[in-house]
Amino acid sequence: MRKTSFSPLLIVFLSVILTLSCGDSPSVGSAAPDGNSVQQASVMPAKTSASKSLTPEFKEYWYAGVAELNSYELQQARYGELRNGEAVLIFVTEPFNTEKQVKADRKNASTTSVMKLNRVRKFLTGVYPYSIMSSIFYPVSGDAHALKITTSVQEWCGHVFAQLNNREAFEIQSYSYFESEADQAFSIDKNVLEDELWTLIRTNPDALPEGSLAIVPSLEYLRLTHQKIQAYSAEVSLTQAEGSRQLTVRYPEINRTLSIQFQDVFPYRIEGWSESYPSGRGELTSTARLNKTILSPYWQKNGNSDISLRDSLGLEMR
Repeated sequence: MRKTSFSPLLIVFLSVILTLSCGDSPSVGSAAPDGNSVQQASVMPAKTSASKSLTPEFKEYWYAGVAELNSYELQQARYGELRNGEAVLIFVTEPFNTEKQVKADRKNASTTSVMKLNRVRKFLTGVYPYSIMSSIFYPVSGDAHALKITTSVQEWCGHVFAQLNNREAFEIQSYSYFESEADQAFSIDKNVLEDELWTLIRTNPDALPEGSLAIVPSLEYLRLTHQKIQAYSAEVSLTQAEGSRQLTVRYPEINRTLSIQFQDVFPYRIEGWSESYPSGRGELTSTARLNKTILSPYWQKNGNSDISLRDSLGLEMR
């Protein structure tokens, strides 16, 4: 039998391809399996200040080399009307370079393990489509703020983009096609980030904060409503029903309420959400209801033959 050999160049090429996948393993550079790393973000207040050790159950589910893909039936408020659409939540662990604040090409002393959420919404406003996506990078240890958040909104009038980096302060960059917003770069004090609560639900829901807090609303909401990126006073509560819990964040000064429903047992899957705030001449409520969930290394499913996998999620919009 002929012996197969591999050139050093091919071996290097294969190693690079493997490191560029979306997944992560529980051993991340100098980080221990519980997520502790060389560089930490500032801790969150109260209940979220204690680090959480990763359980065997958590490691088996989140470090299996696949992502969790969740599709939702969406009704989105925009311009005073509710629009039918689709939402997808993609959760996956991956190595994150805490110095450059990007997904790491390979693990080293500057990487830590994060739970990444890509949150996507698509809907139509009359003849033209909206596409909204946010990426949240949150340390799996659950003892710090999100390391980075980005949001982009695209529609036929133009597009806007905002990015938050967790450094000495929360550093914000925001770009818009509106003259009154234009290009901005500034910093704000560190407070709870609404966007990081979605990932905290998946990593350590028992550490969700409650009570009167200052919270930075989601970048999606702030960009869609052209409001200042800053913390607003909020009331946070947790309620429990059979088999599920609900996190409610109410912002009195901007007349907005967000409620997220999630499973009461691991893996704490998000079953849906609702978001109420003034739209048009009155208040409207956007809602999302879980449709289907699959586990998949989706980054490998990029051929024309893989398009049919969208049917597994019940997705129709392209």
